[in-house]
Amino acid sequence: MKKSIILICAALCLIGQSCCQNEFASLNKKAAKEYLKPIRPADEGRNPCWNAYCKKFIYAPAFEIAAVDGAAKYRFEVKQQEGEGQWAFTAAKPTADLSPIWASIPPSKVDLVVLALDSKGQQIDTVYKRSFLRDFPFEGPYNNNVRPYREAAMMAALYIHNSEATKALLTSTTPDTLGYSHYTYANKIVGGLISIEAKIAKYVPSKRDDAITIARNAAQFLIDQSRPEGDPLEFFPPTYYGRGVASKKPWNIGKTMTMDACYAGNGFLDLYDVTGDELYLDRALKIANTFKKIQREDGSFPIKVDFVTGEPVNEVGAMLHPVLNYIRRLQDDYKAEGLDEMKAKAEKWMKEVALETFDLTGQFEDVNVADVHPYENLTNCTAAPYASYILKSNPTAAEIEDARDLIRMSEDQFVHWNDLPNEDGIRIICPPCVYEQHRYQMPVDNSACNVANAYLDLYEVTGDKLAFAKAKALIDNITVAQDPTDGKIPTTWKIYSPKKNKTRSFWYNCSSVSITTLLRMADLVDEK
Repeated sequence: MKKSIILICAALCLIGQSCCQNEFASLNKKAAKEYLKPIRPADEGRNPCWNAYCKKFIYAPAFEIAAVDGAAKYRFEVKQQEGEGQWAFTAAKPTADLSPIWASIPPSKVDLVVLALDSKGQQIDTVYKRSFLRDFPFEGPYNNNVRPYREAAMMAALYIHNSEATKALLTSTTPDTLGYSHYTYANKIVGGLISIEAKIAKYVPSKRDDAITIARNAAQFLIDQSRPEGDPLEFFPPTYYGRGVASKKPWNIGKTMTMDACYAGNGFLDLYDVTGDELYLDRALKIANTFKKIQREDGSFPIKVDFVTGEPVNEVGAMLHPVLNYIRRLQDDYKAEGLDEMKAKAEKWMKEVALETFDLTGQFEDVNVADVHPYENLTNCTAAPYASYILKSNPTAAEIEDARDLIRMSEDQFVHWNDLPNEDGIRIICPPCVYEQHRYQMPVDNSACNVANAYLDLYEVTGDKLAFAKAKALIDNITVAQDPTDGKIPTTWKIYSPKKNKTRSFWYNCSSVSITTLLRMADLVDEK
C-alpha cells in the first residue's frame, strides 16, 4: 500500500512538472513573439529616437538613421564580435527594425552595419554603425522562491532592526552615521528605516515596542532637521545630512532633491498606521502642502533646490512619479483634500513631457543632476513606477498601452534574464536581475522590485500571465540572493572579490522596497 502511494505521488509530480513545462513553453513562445515588436520606433513620429545611448536590447530595435539621396533600399548586416554568426536583410527604409533577423541572433555582443544600396543593389554608402548586446530573452522557468515570501520579508526587516546602527536609535534621535554611513541621505534612508520598523511593529509582535521606539526617534530626527514653518520649503526634511561622501560634494552642500521629501512623508504615514499618532499624519499632510506651494504653473517641479531659499539649481524638471504616488496615497487612504489641482497638473506634465518624449531619465541623489543629455541616463526607476501609477488610475486602453511601453523599455534596457559568462566561465551578476540606470550598470534589488511591481500591476489590470511570470521570476530571485544566515538582502547583485565584498554598499531604502514587494507577493498568492 505504501509503495502504491509513493508511485501515485511520483506520477502526480511528473504530471505537475509536465503541466509547468507546457505552461512555460506557451509563455516563452508569447514572449519571443512580443520581442519582435520594436519599442516606440522614431519613425512613428511620436517622439525622437530614445535609444541612441543604449548598450543592449531584448526587443528588436529600430534606429534613427537618415535616408540617403539615390538609395533604393538598405542592407542591414549583423555580425557577432566573437563567433561566426552573421545575419542580413534588406528594407526600403533605413529606420526599419531588426525583427526579420532578431529571433535568429543568439545572445551575444554584435556589430550592426547599415548600407545604402542603389536600384541595382550596389553599395552607395555606409550610413550607420553600432555595437550592442543582443540580450537574453525571457525563457522560464527560473528559480522558485527558496522560502515563503513573508518569511523572507521579515528576515530582511529583522536584519536591519537588529543592527547596531539601528539599535542606537532606541535611545537617541541622532542616527549613527559612523555605524552606517548612508544615513547621510536623510530623507531616503531614515524614511526607509521608519517604514521597515513600522512593518516589524505590524508583523512581529515580540519586537513591536522596540520597533515603534526606533521609528519614533527616527521620525523625530527628520522633524528636527526639517525647514521651519514659514520657510519656502517648510516641513521638508533634507536630502543630505552630515559629512558623508555625497553630502560634502560642492553641488550638494545646502541643496535638496524636491522629490525626496516623499520618502519621509511615506515613512510618517507608515508610522501613523501602526501608532495612530496624529503628529505623523499631520507632518505628511504638511509636506504635501509644501509640494503644492512650490509646483510650477506648468505642473512641473524643479529637480533640485537650495534647501533654505527654495531656489532651483537649474531648469531641469523632476520626474514626478514619487509625488504622484504620494498624493494618491494621501487621497485614497487618508481622504486628504485640496490636492486635486496639483495632481492633475503633475499628471499632465508627466504625460506631455516625460511620456511623449520618452526621456525617462535618472535623477539620483548621489550623482550630479546637471549636464545630462536627453536619453543619456534612462532608468527603470522612473519608467516602471510611472507605469504602475498609470495602471492604478483606472486606465483607458490607450493608457494601458503607454504603461506597456514603459514596462517594455524597462525590460529591454535593464532586465537581464541571463548573463554571458566571463573568461572564467562565471556569470558575474545574479540573473534574473535588473540594472538601475545607464550610468550605473549594476543590478540592484530596488530595481528588480520596480519592474516586478509594474508587471504585477499589468497582470492585475489585464490578466496577462506572462507579466505575472516575469514578476514572479524577479521576486523569487530576491529570496535566492538573500543571505540565508542573517536575512540580509544585498542591494547589488554582482559577484565581487572577497576584499571588495566586505565594503559592498547596502541601502535601507532598497531593502524597504524589497520587503514591501515580498509582502505584496505573499498576499497575492494567498500565502499562509
